[in-house]
Amino acid sequence: MGAMSSTESPELSAAPVATPPTVEIRLGSPADDAERDAFVRSHPDGTFFHLSGWRRAVENAMGHEPNDFVARRAGQIVGVLPLMRAPRWITGNALISMPYAVYGGALGVEREIEHALVRAAMAEADRIGAGRLELRCQRDPGLELAKSELYATFIKDLPDAPEKVLAQMPKKSRAEARKAREKHGLKLTEGKWYLDDFFQLFHRNKRSLGSPGLPHVFFWSLCKEFGDEVRLHVVHRGNEPVSAVMSFLFRGDVLAYYSGTRDGADRECSASNFMYMALQEWSVAQGFRRFDFGRSRKDSGAFTFKEHQGFTGADLQYRFYLARDKHLPSLNPSNPKTKVLRDTWAKLPLRLTTVLSNELARYLP
Repeated sequence: MGAMSSTESPELSAAPVATPPTVEIRLGSPADDAERDAFVRSHPDGTFFHLSGWRRAVENAMGHEPNDFVARRAGQIVGVLPLMRAPRWITGNALISMPYAVYGGALGVEREIEHALVRAAMAEADRIGAGRLELRCQRDPGLELAKSELYATFIKDLPDAPEKVLAQMPKKSRAEARKAREKHGLKLTEGKWYLDDFFQLFHRNKRSLGSPGLPHVFFWSLCKEFGDEVRLHVVHRGNEPVSAVMSFLFRGDVLAYYSGTRDGADRECSASNFMYMALQEWSVAQGFRRFDFGRSRKDSGAFTFKEHQGFTGADLQYRFYLARDKHLPSLNPSNPKTKVLRDTWAKLPLRLTTVLSNELARYLP
């Protein structure tokens, strides 16, 4: 192979390499889940998406097959690589860590263990004929693999008092959020009973963006798997829900992950601006230390919106082993070739796009 480029994997082989002495790497199983989750929660780079509940929710709602790897030493877990097989539109599949997640990749007590886990996954990709292995790493994994520079994540420390959230926002966004509360009377409320309201707003938002949404059973599965670690908030204008967000709680972080806003609500009453300000206030009041605003494409309106909220983007370190594929995945809204598809989707009836999304979501992990 030649030098690394954006379309091919560089010189990293899936051939057998030296595994750290006394370390055994094997495929994981549900019997590992409790110990695996304890390891993830204690690891400094562990994330909500490394937890076994995420795998179970994806498996239940989407039918993807788990393909986790676990490293053990003296019988104890010393590394995990959460991994699932995601079906492709025509033939084959991809191995992804993790589907429908912004973070993934290997966790180990030593860098050598993480590399050994990745090489085991590369060998598995070759064995099953997968198109690619995709690692959605938050930090640089230290592996010479093809990488994508398409996305950034937005995380910042929260203040020590709720009233300081508004004060720390940029001037224009602060004025809009204050007006939303004082002039338009927007209020943020929380409860799992808002799942249907959230789902409808989420799908309206996805349709307007020209993108399929996710099935109701997926959100229900997340609530079932994670209990109080999943929170639903809805912004009301009077009795009308105008915006909603599903967040995940992990250690000291609040991850504002899935959201939706009624058409025109941002223009009319700054619904999204208010929602994220109020959600940060709620987070501080609940004792959380950091706010994770999630992933955005660098060329997107969402990226700009988050900057205007006072967040600074940090590049995500996604890595790819192109086992059979020749190019990195390109089915994303920044690809001009998908514009016709996006425009067509945005014009379809909401009921139709919601139904079609149930099947299409399986192929858009």
